[in-house]
Amino acid sequence: MSLSRCLNGHMFSSRRHGNTCPYCNVVVEQSSKNTSQISQSVEEVEKTMPYLGETEGIEPVTGWLVCIEGPQMGQDYRIISEKNFIGRAEDMHIRIIGDNTISRRNHAVIVYDPKKRNFFLLPGDASGLAYHNNEAIYSPTELSPYDVIQLGRSVFIFIPLCGVHFEWENDQGKE
Repeated sequence: MSLSRCLNGHMFSSRRHGNTCPYCNVVVEQSSKNTSQISQSVEEVEKTMPYLGETEGIEPVTGWLVCIEGPQMGQDYRIISEKNFIGRAEDMHIRIIGDNTISRRNHAVIVYDPKKRNFFLLPGDASGLAYHNNEAIYSPTELSPYDVIQLGRSVFIFIPLCGVHFEWENDQGKE
C-alpha cells in the first residue's frame, strides 16, 4: 500500500485518493524533493497527543485490603485518604468484582483520617453486613494492622501504610 502524508499530518492511500488528502483536500506533490519538505513541515506542526485521563496529582496510598478468601483471592485494593466506598459498581473507590453477595454500592466504607492518623471501618447504607474480626459492625470501628474484614463471601486483611510511623508530607496538597 502506498501511503502519503499531507501537510496537516493526515495519512491516506495515494492509490485510492491520488495526491489529494481526503480529510482536508490538501494536494500533496509526489516528488522526492517535496516529500522531504512535507515531512519537515509535518514535524513543525503541533502533534495531536492522546488524552490519558486526569494526571493532576496522584492519590497516595494509605493502606491496602488484601483478599484472602473468595473469588478475588490474592487481589489487593488500595486505600486512599479519607472515605473509600466499597462495592461492586464501577464508581466505587474499592471495587470488588466476582462476589455477588457484596452490594453494588456502599456495602461498607473504610476511612483514613489524616489528622488523627487512624483508620475506621463503617457500615454502608446497603443491606449487606460488614464483619470486623468476626463481629458484625453497626457503628464506626477503629482498624488495627492485620484485622480481618468480611464482606459477603470475601475475606480481607487490612494492611496500613500511613499512621504513627509514616505519613505523606503535606498529604499531596490537601490541608
